[in-house]
Amino acid sequence: MKITDLGKKAHKAKYFLQNLTSDKKNQALQTMADYLITNTSYILLKNQLDVTSMKDKNATSALIDRMILTEDRIKQMADGLRGIAILSDPIGNILETINRPNGLVITKVSVPIGVIGIIYEARPNVTSDATGLCLKTGNVVILRGGSEAINSNKAIVSVLNKALDSLGFLEGCIQLVKDTSREVAKDMMTCNEYIDLLIPRGGASLIDAVIKNATVPVIETGVGNCHVYVDEFANQKQAIDIIINGKTQRPAVCNATETILINESIAFEFLPKIYEALKAHQVEIRGCKATKKIIPQVIDAIEQDWYTEYLDLIIACKVVGDVKDAINHINKYNSKHSESIITENKEAASLFTKKVDAATVYVNASTRFTDGSEFGFGAEIGISTQMLHARGPMGLRELTSYKYIVMGNGQIR
Repeated sequence: MKITDLGKKAHKAKYFLQNLTSDKKNQALQTMADYLITNTSYILLKNQLDVTSMKDKNATSALIDRMILTEDRIKQMADGLRGIAILSDPIGNILETINRPNGLVITKVSVPIGVIGIIYEARPNVTSDATGLCLKTGNVVILRGGSEAINSNKAIVSVLNKALDSLGFLEGCIQLVKDTSREVAKDMMTCNEYIDLLIPRGGASLIDAVIKNATVPVIETGVGNCHVYVDEFANQKQAIDIIINGKTQRPAVCNATETILINESIAFEFLPKIYEALKAHQVEIRGCKATKKIIPQVIDAIEQDWYTEYLDLIIACKVVGDVKDAINHINKYNSKHSESIITENKEAASLFTKKVDAATVYVNASTRFTDGSEFGFGAEIGISTQMLHARGPMGLRELTSYKYIVMGNGQIR
């Protein structure tokens, strides 16, 4: 089916969704969650086809981890939908009221964006999360996942649509692009007539391709080259725990820590500790010259390492002079995603939070918290690393627009 055919269905469905009550949307979310649970075996069966295919292609363990589903992960998907259901409806809210001297009353009201297209890779849980957020905000969603998870995505969308069918929803509210070719993806990027907003989620090459080729408005979501700076006033045990969590808890996600920066005044004391801790988790370290002088076993870092989102058990390490040097390094090499400072010094923390250019800046916490559910959004549609409209984890509010309603009593200009 062509993108324009999906677009025509979506265009009809958006007027249906925009007129649903909050109760009806919440009922749909709860029903979709129920259907995910009752169809777990079916979804796992289809997911196994994708996992087997990727193993046959010798995919990395990190990539396979991103796409593999389990009973617990499907339960988390269902819980995500239920979590969205209990959040306040972001549509129809009065954002501002302006009373003009001529008697006009201007009200700014939140409304759905319309039809949202999402192009993503590997992670089938995105299919459920994105659908739930779009439905709650009255937006139709057109999903285009990667070929590596096509069987999983087909199964999830089929189950979600059956849930909506049981409630009498109009066809086209949730649609999956089953052709995973690049040509069809490019058609989606230029489908201005039917798609109001495009959100890419994936690696740097996918995001760059969408930005360069799309004529549909795009929100750039994050490649995550995330840093942890260990200041001279850091609690070193806390720093080790935060780095290990940021790097090893799930290395294949965009909020994983990719680079450590260490203040030179504590480098001789701290580097051996963090080296042993990372080594115990089979993490490969690529270090600067100063790092290598202290820990000769590390691999020499090259310039490209400072830019790299590894998505694997690899981390870059650099010794810096002070917090200002750390900030300068981060602002040169980062992807504007998530950055963390470990320090007990309030001045250093304040300087870091003010000067670092990133969507999310942490003091004494893991970068792994940059996530819609962790921020209390229920789920996320992506993590925006741009400045306009949305920045950071994008929840319900970021999937809305607004319109002005002007009430008069015969005024003319």
